[in-house]
Amino acid sequence: MSPKYQTPVLVSVVMPVFNAADTLAAAIRSIQRQTMSAWELLVVDDGSTDGSAELAQRLALNDPRLRVIRRPRAGLVPALEAGLLEARGAYIARMDADDISYPDRLELQVDYLEWNKALGVAGGLVDFGGDPAASEGYALHVEWVNSLVKPEEIRLNRFVESPLAHPSVMFRRNLVDRHDGYRAGPFPEDYELWLRWMAAGVEMGKVPRRVLIWNDPPRRLSRTDPRYDTEAFYEIKAGYLAREIHAGRRGRQVLVWGAGRPTRKRAECLARHGVEINGYLDIDPEKWGRRPQGRPVAGPAEIPPPHQAVVLGYVAKRGARELIRQHLEARGYREGQDFWMAA
Repeated sequence: MSPKYQTPVLVSVVMPVFNAADTLAAAIRSIQRQTMSAWELLVVDDGSTDGSAELAQRLALNDPRLRVIRRPRAGLVPALEAGLLEARGAYIARMDADDISYPDRLELQVDYLEWNKALGVAGGLVDFGGDPAASEGYALHVEWVNSLVKPEEIRLNRFVESPLAHPSVMFRRNLVDRHDGYRAGPFPEDYELWLRWMAAGVEMGKVPRRVLIWNDPPRRLSRTDPRYDTEAFYEIKAGYLAREIHAGRRGRQVLVWGAGRPTRKRAECLARHGVEINGYLDIDPEKWGRRPQGRPVAGPAEIPPPHQAVVLGYVAKRGARELIRQHLEARGYREGQDFWMAA
């Protein structure tokens, strides 16, 4: 335990497991090697058939801080909820059975939350544990996630993608009591949790240090489960973005930056949440004057002043978001009030 703490701080590490015998021992040992000792590791076995539960139980024989919870197969969210119900710590740390926590991870994150009482969630930087050449998209996502550290950066980018690597987070246990925990549905459970908690005013930041190796095995749920496909992300973020637009619109028109077909399709999710899109903005002169779905396309020079419009930046091209931000801010738009970046 770090000498910074006035009283012992217990961290409950919740690790759901399903058929992870090949990687489980290394993941558990990465917690057992932590520089702080005041932790408990809850291995929630979700009906594994490959000996994962038995392996965890053998490792638990010599470490009373390791507890194995065996359950019939029910899925990730029920396993996470079972772990939260058993957790005794004031802090909850997430961990996956195929990732590796660095030795000072828990100590760094507890320090961060102890010194930043206004924050509810502490993430951290992660190292990509896959092949950057074979998984270029995932590697770029990790690079983007690592670029968001300060609470404001996380909050302003929450409608682009999930701004936190789920197995790298630690959060205060009382947030579950105040705002509910993981929910099951046709959406990524971690992203829904971050969006819901941020909508409730929970601040999230990151330790500016690498805390985890985020591996990318072929069987990772984000690659195989329909709850993590592209459309599921569009739908869940559209609902929460629509709330922000409704709250801050104040009679202003809604303009979407990006008039290409993929952008229009993504933005159309907002219509299902009662957001009327009044027009599009695009840098391509060939699109100016067109009216897809009856909505006019204009160039950046025709952007009205911020008291007349709310702008949603939906362009996903690398580097485009920064250019859009610069242009809108130069026109007096304030991010998070007059415009949002989305995807």
